[in-house]
Amino acid sequence: MSVNIKPLADRVVVKPAEAEAKTKGGIIIPDSAKEKPQKGTIVAVGGGKKDEPMTVKVGDSVLYGKYAGTELTIDGEDYLIMRESDIFAVV
Repeated sequence: MSVNIKPLADRVVVKPAEAEAKTKGGIIIPDSAKEKPQKGTIVAVGGGKKDEPMTVKVGDSVLYGKYAGTELTIDGEDYLIMRESDIFAVV
């Protein structure tokens, strides 16, 4: 999974995970009630800042804030672009 976009400085492009379609009990969740996922996979990484190298890499599975990043669509796929500091953890 590669995208034709190169983020600048300390920014990353994240492919959000799919929202859950069912609860653990088997109840199907309609599209209008699905929560925005807070987990995704990094598909592109910027070069970092002069004195702060990037600590994440392409392919890392990450957790990020509920309202983090800016949504964008490339070739019909949805992505988020955000600063590395918006990422809470690598899982």
